[in-house]
Amino acid sequence: QVQLVESGGGLVQAGGSLRLSCAASGSIFSSNIMGWYRQAPGKQRELVATFTSGGSTYYADSVKGRFTISRDNAKNTVYLQMNSLKPEDTAVYYCNAINLYPSGIVAGRYWGQGTQVTVSS
Repeated sequence: QVQLVESGGGLVQAGGSLRLSCAASGSIFSSNIMGWYRQAPGKQRELVATFTSGGSTYYADSVKGRFTISRDNAKNTVYLQMNSLKPEDTAVYYCNAINLYPSGIVAGRYWGQGTQVTVSS
């Protein structure tokens, strides 16, 4: 099992910045994928940014150039730096971790409890 704890959400004015953190603990495989999703009221959960299994990054078009995902492997922590925030970024943000077997097959998928980000206009 993997436990994910997010922090850093809050209320910010449009144009402001926030940094989300996701601390992972438990049985984290050396091969894993970690990223951030978000879910706005009445909408489906969507991928925001993620590391791939190869270590590269992927961003949703809506956040490219404004959000940056990073990680501290020593602390098993993933961050999401969010700049130039817009009201449409308002959502609950979830950390996601996927453990992979050496073959690439998914061994387990885990979610954090979510952290609310509210951007006022």
